[in-house]
Amino acid sequence: MTSPYDLVIRGGVVGAATGSFRADVAVKDGKIAALGQGLATGAREIDASGKLVLPGGIDTHAHVEQVSAGGLLNADTFESATTSAAFGGNTTLISFAAQHRGLDLRKVVDDYAALARRGALIDYAFHLIVANPDRKTIAEDLPSLIGEGHASIKVFMTYDLIKVDDEPLLDLLLTARQNRALVCVHAENHGMISWMGRKLVEKGYVAPKYHAISHPRGWEAEAFNRLITAAELLDQPIMIFHVSTSEGAQVIRDARGRGLKVFAETCPQYLFLTRHDLDKPGLEGAKWMCSPPPREQADQDALWQALALGDIQTVSSDHAPYRFDETGKLSAGPGATFKQIANGLPGLETRLPLLFDALVSRGRPEFAGRGLDAFVNLTATAPAAIYNLPGKGALLPGYDADIAIWDPARTITIADEAMHDRTGFTPFAGRNVTGWPEHVLVRGEDVVTAGSLRARPGSGRWLRRDGGPAAEPTGRLTADMDPQRNFGAALLT
Repeated sequence: MTSPYDLVIRGGVVGAATGSFRADVAVKDGKIAALGQGLATGAREIDASGKLVLPGGIDTHAHVEQVSAGGLLNADTFESATTSAAFGGNTTLISFAAQHRGLDLRKVVDDYAALARRGALIDYAFHLIVANPDRKTIAEDLPSLIGEGHASIKVFMTYDLIKVDDEPLLDLLLTARQNRALVCVHAENHGMISWMGRKLVEKGYVAPKYHAISHPRGWEAEAFNRLITAAELLDQPIMIFHVSTSEGAQVIRDARGRGLKVFAETCPQYLFLTRHDLDKPGLEGAKWMCSPPPREQADQDALWQALALGDIQTVSSDHAPYRFDETGKLSAGPGATFKQIANGLPGLETRLPLLFDALVSRGRPEFAGRGLDAFVNLTATAPAAIYNLPGKGALLPGYDADIAIWDPARTITIADEAMHDRTGFTPFAGRNVTGWPEHVLVRGEDVVTAGSLRARPGSGRWLRRDGGPAAEPTGRLTADMDPQRNFGAALLT
């Protein structure tokens, strides 16, 4: 007799953003077919007794096969990055198609798509980085690409070679509004960062630890306020990337309290590291350099509180892999100043175990017994909702069978040599975490099983998506933009 299911996962506890429950999970044709007790036999079965059966993680912020603004190619290919992501319990990745000055955005997207088709082992989508907001990009390429399923735009408010100033930022926000795309922003005050970096180097403060000082904390909040004011003017939803300070979290709380559609993420480096991690001999501290930099313990506590309150909705890796050698962070030689060292940390493989350990195994007090629910929501359900990934982020009938089976009792010491990316180190080496994904499936197919890779490069699928509910304007116009209050000027059409 033919089995009604391709796979049944039996005996585990199913995790969801709204609570956990004991159930078997049946898979048919790559989809969740049923959840319940006493399900019919599957053609294949997995015993998940004593394990947690969770939605696969969705990492919505990773730099893969990307050339930096300074011309340095990061270490990972789509094959190595998605392999590392899968070993860390992830089944979906949103990376970047990164435009630089003078590049055609359409060609940029086509080039990244070709790389991903060849190498990705899990499902993926792209944010469109816009660094050249000329007429063709704004009026032609962006509307077309958004309509084709690339429904999020990334903008930098700092870095000399890619930053977008206030006026073209408004053009980008308006284009996104008219075409229903979400705008994601690296928001820091460029002038202050540039000035601080220059003054530090002039005075001889050049070690990696001074990178943390070169990004003054108050100017994160300033940039957030300036960005939010622009978004409010145009009634355009935004996502603020990698929130690092208590002041920044407060700005977001205030904006959301006024009813603005402001979403936000933070990253493990801001929850588990501080600026003191950069204070190492020689250039060793470069391993912990990222932008914005890690801050203080008080900021960690404020960010956990913001996550618990829902002011910050997701935790992504901001995976930016540069090797600690002449091909990466040390490309400027042994005498490099912090200004000459590539910013960025690897994190695809460690994001979920670090968060699981904090939220589930140790139980952060901010979440008061809902650690597993919060873990699922922050790492899978909320990202799928915000970035409109239909069929992802939960284990429900009809959804893709993107599943990570976790051993909640397994304790691992994170080690450089155990990682599957090509960076060669992890900033979290030596940390003990309890809870580890041992079996990962994408659309019902094995990707990782018992420490072995089972998927082939190119088996991941591109996810076409529109902006979804998150990208819809609120309909609340400021007086400056409301034709009924601005003498009839219709500026948003």
